[in-house]
Amino acid sequence: MGFGLIIIGDEILSGKRQDKHLEKVIAILKQRGLQLDWTEYVGDKRERITATLQRSFAGDDVVFSTGGIGATPDDHTRQCAAAALNLPLVLHPTARNCIQDRIRKTAADAGQTVDLDSPDNLQRLKMGEFPQGAECIPNPYNNIPGFMIQRHYFVPGFPVMAWPMIEWVLDTHYAHLFHQHPEAELSCIVYGAMEASLTPLMEAIEAEFPGVKVFSLPSVETATQRRHIELGVKGEESLLSPAFARLQVGLEQAGAEFVPAVNSPAAD
Repeated sequence: MGFGLIIIGDEILSGKRQDKHLEKVIAILKQRGLQLDWTEYVGDKRERITATLQRSFAGDDVVFSTGGIGATPDDHTRQCAAAALNLPLVLHPTARNCIQDRIRKTAADAGQTVDLDSPDNLQRLKMGEFPQGAECIPNPYNNIPGFMIQRHYFVPGFPVMAWPMIEWVLDTHYAHLFHQHPEAELSCIVYGAMEASLTPLMEAIEAEFPGVKVFSLPSVETATQRRHIELGVKGEESLLSPAFARLQVGLEQAGAEFVPAVNSPAAD
């Protein structure tokens, strides 16, 4: 089981709005000892959203989807989730009650009476139509819920709503997975070397220390920094010290110039 994120909306792909979900969801998961395995960006095209969801429903991952669950013509996620599962859309009774409570509160705050059967208010109930069998995700911001079905969790595109809803899902349904495999990393900055020349050392360390991954992040030379590679190891914390020591020995034997990275305890 992994964790995936689907970010839906033309406004992201056109650049009209900048995505904030990816960075935040990574942080939310990291706080709980989890990590994001993949993400996809999808525009407001029903066929593409449906195809994306068909693929993700066929897998075993926990998937969060942001955006497109409103009731305007450019909101398609609810319909696409139903189509991907070959299920009808039905008005969820809890969602109906939440939406109507929101309508009443909004009217009361404005000193107005409310007609729940007006065309506008009946249209608002569309936001509570979910694939048959779905359950609600509470929305602490305005009480209009998202929905969950088959390890997929659909929340609005607004960060102020989406992020606490995603946290609620994790804390309510996946707390048993938190911090099961605490991971860390140790790295150093290697100056002037080429990745190709370091590859045999990287492969040797991964073979010698099962469960440890070696990573390299090259950076080009600029006016303010030398060309360098951040080279390190990551994995379960108990495995890292001997692997990192082996990495440093290998660099010394190769005559490489390197210093501990700022995220390494050796830099303190």
